[in-house]
Amino acid sequence: MSQQHDEWLALTVEEIIEPELPICDPHHHLWDRPGNPYLAQQLLADTRSGHNIVQSVFVECDAEYRTSGPQPLRPIGETEFVEAVANQLAQQGERLMGGIVSYADLTLGAAVDEVLEEHRSASRQRFRGIRHRTPYDEDTPTTRPHLLLDASFRQGFARLYAHNLSFDAWLFHPQLPELVDLARAFPETTIILDHIGGLRGVGRYAGRREEIYQEWKAAIDAVAACPNVLCKTGGICMIHYGFGWHDLPKPPGSVEIAEAMKPYYLYCIEKFGVDRCMFESNFPVDNASYSYHVLWNAYKRLTTGFSAAERAALFHDTAMRTYRLD
Repeated sequence: MSQQHDEWLALTVEEIIEPELPICDPHHHLWDRPGNPYLAQQLLADTRSGHNIVQSVFVECDAEYRTSGPQPLRPIGETEFVEAVANQLAQQGERLMGGIVSYADLTLGAAVDEVLEEHRSASRQRFRGIRHRTPYDEDTPTTRPHLLLDASFRQGFARLYAHNLSFDAWLFHPQLPELVDLARAFPETTIILDHIGGLRGVGRYAGRREEIYQEWKAAIDAVAACPNVLCKTGGICMIHYGFGWHDLPKPPGSVEIAEAMKPYYLYCIEKFGVDRCMFESNFPVDNASYSYHVLWNAYKRLTTGFSAAERAALFHDTAMRTYRLD
């Protein structure tokens, strides 16, 4: 982010709540985008800001693809890039990015095997899963509609279990029934629902928060009934969710954030259970609305009534088990 944005974030600084609580952040990115770098320096600034971040998982974000060679293999460049950064941090004594979730075009069908094998070669110790983003909305048609139901996509998806890989699902909330269909068709494959299912709160969804909340709850009930699906409990403060915090004169504090999260995250925890939920940062995307340390304070406020074992699961254990981290 820009210096101006950093100055805006600095308007809200909090004392760290329970700084000793171990945290595995199962969802963050790395990229070198002009004017908005998020590399080792920025990641460490966040993870060292006061909370006890003991491990993390990198999730694909179109970073550092190869610029030549066969198109399906170009995403391997991202895995190579992240592997190099993770090795650099390990040499400094940092235990971050123990897991890497990469991209492969699952519509390749069975031919995706070559891509998965190349990812494995690029990161033999850290490669854990694939995210093929499928969010589709008439307002933002960034992917094909009904991709989760597509036959070629499912042929590729079927190869994940054979390679001992999980699938991170990023979609918008009207697509949740399609995810249910996918999960039922492949009950042996672990699926992680990113950002509680991508609620929309802008465009034609603006001003309909309660209506959408009820629709989302019904869809979450069906998703949670699939035992092979877990939920990343985070991400609702991205701009398209419609809270508008990025436009405020001052960033929100953890009390306000926790209050906004409460109906969504507690519902997910109720339906999935703590053993299938994990708090995430989704940084630097969520950095548009608040600082890293404020976000984790909000999660801690949200769970003050939970037992020690329940909180351990939400902050650390579920993510470590799901992504098979040391």
